[in-house]
Amino acid sequence: MNNFEKNYHPLRRIFFIIIFSTLALAMVMNSSCKKDIIGSEKTLKFTTDTIFFDTVFTTLGSATRRLTVYNEHNTIIRISSISLAGGSTSMFTLNIDGVPGNMASDVEIPAHDSIFIFARVTVDPRNSNNPLAVSDSILFETNGNLQTVKLVAWGQDAHYILADTYRSGLPPYKIVAHEGENITWSNDKPYVVFGYAVVDSTARLNIDQGARIYFASNSGLWIYKGANIKVNGTKDNPVNFSGIRLEQWYRDIPGQWDRILINEGSVDNEINYAIIRNAFIGIQTETMGKSMGNKLLLKNTIIENMKAYGLLSRFYKIEGGNLLIDNCGQMAIAITTGGNYDFRQCTIGNYWNYSTRNTPSVFLSNYYEDQANQVVYTGNLDKAYFGNCIIYGSLENEIDTSDKYGGTFSYQFDHCLLKTSQNTSNALRFLHCYKNLDPQFTDIDVFNYTIKQSSPAKDSGDAVISAPYPFDLNNKPRDGQPDLGAYEFVP
Repeated sequence: MNNFEKNYHPLRRIFFIIIFSTLALAMVMNSSCKKDIIGSEKTLKFTTDTIFFDTVFTTLGSATRRLTVYNEHNTIIRISSISLAGGSTSMFTLNIDGVPGNMASDVEIPAHDSIFIFARVTVDPRNSNNPLAVSDSILFETNGNLQTVKLVAWGQDAHYILADTYRSGLPPYKIVAHEGENITWSNDKPYVVFGYAVVDSTARLNIDQGARIYFASNSGLWIYKGANIKVNGTKDNPVNFSGIRLEQWYRDIPGQWDRILINEGSVDNEINYAIIRNAFIGIQTETMGKSMGNKLLLKNTIIENMKAYGLLSRFYKIEGGNLLIDNCGQMAIAITTGGNYDFRQCTIGNYWNYSTRNTPSVFLSNYYEDQANQVVYTGNLDKAYFGNCIIYGSLENEIDTSDKYGGTFSYQFDHCLLKTSQNTSNALRFLHCYKNLDPQFTDIDVFNYTIKQSSPAKDSGDAVISAPYPFDLNNKPRDGQPDLGAYEFVP
């Protein structure tokens, strides 16, 4: 007899019977629990039955969308499979509960718990000028129950401009108009720019009305010295410059791309009816050598939501009218190293709230301090004229001037509404100006800088000043007593 047989005792037999009975009962209960897990009456709940993606460019991925899958029951639910209906041919990709992949099996959700599924879409080129619909579904199979969540996106083909030149000290760029070329960007489909699109000396870039130009991060448009740009927008078909992210969440995020940089040209540069949004700097004008006598004609244009400057200028000549420059992290207009400027019927509204702003909306100087190289560049500010303008914002003082290195320094605010702590009694500098009166913009939260009927800017302008601009930024006629700013009040 072995040791086991020797030590075997009836009480031990009872003990083992109890143990085996308990295990058997546990197996039965576990089997019952399994039925609760995959019971046919158990279904899932979702945050939405359709996930929508805003328009995305072909070959570029979208922003990520999140779907929450809930188990509202008192027992575990096991999802037999989660998959894309389109399978390997789908333009959508998934991340299921933290695991990348378009299919998962036996996914358990504890009682009253949830999991996340993240979805993205990349649209293949179809050579279509109009947005094309792309759709699929996420399939959830739970014990024979099939539930679906639809995926819907719109794709847009585009002209892609990809940087192909890399030189030390310069951003990556591609020359889109070589010397002597006359190039036109049409409105057939958007232009998507990675790096800088460069217009070389003696070349011209024409941009048709309704054209849409989208820039990737750190990208921009560079009109090199001796080159020329003509932006030919209209009220009904403006030219749009913005970042490449078209999803709603990115609509008002500043700093998504770099800037439009314009050097001195052989003839006048012209921008008419453009909307420039969400860059680091909207427009930077800069004379790199001796001025060629040309100017930038900047009319009927919105420069909005810039991380730093709306308009940054160094020793340039600009004629601007019917401009709205608003919501800039540093300055709406910064004039440095002098130059010659004439602004009429412009609205400067700066209520930047993404971070702390300590700089005024308008800054005028006849020098530029290169602090990195400890060099000061000086010039003459021959003229800085603001007529029938509104300059207002969230700071106590929205205007600053400086001529500490001497030189010509001439500026005037004529029939303007100003937010400033400066002394405005000098009639040569401030002529018929209104100080610290709320312009009563319609709704700054949605960038609506039209004025209300009770605004002090109403009927406060001078008709001689507004004569070059008989229509406002909305193409509404100005009357004999024009309002201040870019917009004429319309009941």
